[in-house]
Amino acid sequence: MKKPLISVCVVTYQHKKYIGECLNSILRQKGEFSLEILVHDDASTDGSQEMIRIYQEKYPDIVFPILQKENQYSQGKHNITGIFNFPRAKGDFISVIDGDDFFSSEEKLEKQRKALEEHPEAILSFHPVKVIMEDGREGPKKLLMPYEKDCIISEKELITHRGGIAFSSLFFRRSLLYDDTDSLKLPEFYYAFPVGDRPLELMTALKGKAVYLSEALSAYRFHLSGSWTVTQGGEKAKAKQEQYFQEMKQGYALFLKESQGKYKHEVEESIHRLSFSIAMNLRDFSEIYSRENRSLYKELSVKEKLLLRLESHLPGLYRFLQRHFGMERNKI
Repeated sequence: MKKPLISVCVVTYQHKKYIGECLNSILRQKGEFSLEILVHDDASTDGSQEMIRIYQEKYPDIVFPILQKENQYSQGKHNITGIFNFPRAKGDFISVIDGDDFFSSEEKLEKQRKALEEHPEAILSFHPVKVIMEDGREGPKKLLMPYEKDCIISEKELITHRGGIAFSSLFFRRSLLYDDTDSLKLPEFYYAFPVGDRPLELMTALKGKAVYLSEALSAYRFHLSGSWTVTQGGEKAKAKQEQYFQEMKQGYALFLKESQGKYKHEVEESIHRLSFSIAMNLRDFSEIYSRENRSLYKELSVKEKLLLRLESHLPGLYRFLQRHFGMERNKI
């Protein structure tokens, strides 16, 4: 079998409703490359595995699944992609995606491949994504749009950037994961983070720059049931956010160790931004409006500030507008 140029790593759990669209969007990709699709299903019980088997049988030279019988995430294996998919990747370039998201452009992989070939100083490429709400409507356009125009992102900016970078937008060189002997080499901090995207950004900062494409090339599904707001969980949500914050801090501490303290200031800024994001998610208005967060508050758009004020001072009116007109501030 011919060695693929691009490896697309898919992680899925209970995504029967979406996994078909995800895989189809990968198979529809156009460009001058061959690819492999590495799927890891974490013991789904909703029929996802049966769906994946259909694709495996139809595309035996492209789709390569691992169908778990026991859930691995519940056993403490949080960065599933790095544990089960990265070791199998054969491509010179690697793309990642969750099984409930999809590539919205048939030229996504080709455009990102060309971007990296045109910018040898860059290790990773990313882009904004379309946000799809649970009811199918499109969410806030700038929710996962960290920059307005195409640009090169420096090592420091990769650490301190504001705005979210979607997992499905990440596309990177094999050299981000593999050393000169072509052995997989993931740093300790990769496994410490509770999310899969942030450590890849930090790993890039240790090796080179990133190239940002301003066109939305994939779509992210926003599931309200997974939202970490006070209205969705009260004290339980706060506890979950605090656990997340502590795990992220541990990841950053190990990153500083790996970089020998080179990016101490940038890491401190990132932790500050994370703390502010959590305050926004939890509607902790005293923290949002605190002196320590004044500079971050000023970065919000006028609309964002107005909606925050409305939600904090007139919550009843805010809920009415949200319910009847779809007016809602962005969640960070």
